[in-house]
Amino acid sequence: MLVIGIAGGSGSGKTTVVKAITRQLSGKVVVIPQDSYYKDSSHLPMEERQKINFDHPDAIDFKLLCEQVKELKQGKTIEQPVYSYLTCSRSKTETVTVEPAEVMIVEGILIFTCKELRDQMNIKIFVDADDDDRLMRIILRDTEERGRTIHTAIEHYTETVKPMHLQFIEPSKRYADIIIPQGGHNKVAIDVIAATVDKALNNK
Repeated sequence: MLVIGIAGGSGSGKTTVVKAITRQLSGKVVVIPQDSYYKDSSHLPMEERQKINFDHPDAIDFKLLCEQVKELKQGKTIEQPVYSYLTCSRSKTETVTVEPAEVMIVEGILIFTCKELRDQMNIKIFVDADDDDRLMRIILRDTEERGRTIHTAIEHYTETVKPMHLQFIEPSKRYADIIIPQGGHNKVAIDVIAATVDKALNNK
C-alpha cells in the first residue's frame, strides 16, 4: 500500500487536492481525514467544548489514528470514528467502515506534527496557499458548516487559527517531499502527483 500524507494550513485547499487525486486514480484510493480523530469531549459542558483549540496537536487522538493507519496497511478493515464539530464530540454509536485500498491518503492540518504518523507515509505533500485566500475559505466554511457568524469566524482565525498555523503547521512544511503552491488550484502539480502515484502502482 502506498501511503500519501497531505497537509497544509486550514483553508489551503487540501480537500480539493485530495478529491482531484482520488478522481484521477479512480477507485484505488481510501482517504483518512484527520478531522475524524479529534478527541472526544462529550464529558465536558458545551461551554467548555466550544473553547477547544482544534488547531493544536493535543486535540488529535494520534494514538488511534496511527493504529488505524497501521491496520489498513496490514490489510485489515477499520471502524473510523465519526466526529461532529457542532457538538464537539465523537459518536458513541456510529462509525465508518473503511477497507484497505492500493493507495491511502491521510489528510489534515496537523498530520506532519506526529513523527509516528509521518514515518508511515511514503509521500508527504504540503498544500501551500496565501493567508488571504485561506482566511476567505475559512470564513465561508465556518459560517456554512460550523455554526459561526462572520464576526466569530474572523475572531477565531485571529485568536486561534493564525497563531497555531505559525507555531505548528507552517514549521511542519519542512517534512514535505513536495510543496504545492497556489493551493488546490494548481492543476499542473496535481496532475504530476497523480501520474507519479499511478506509475508507482503500475511498477509494483
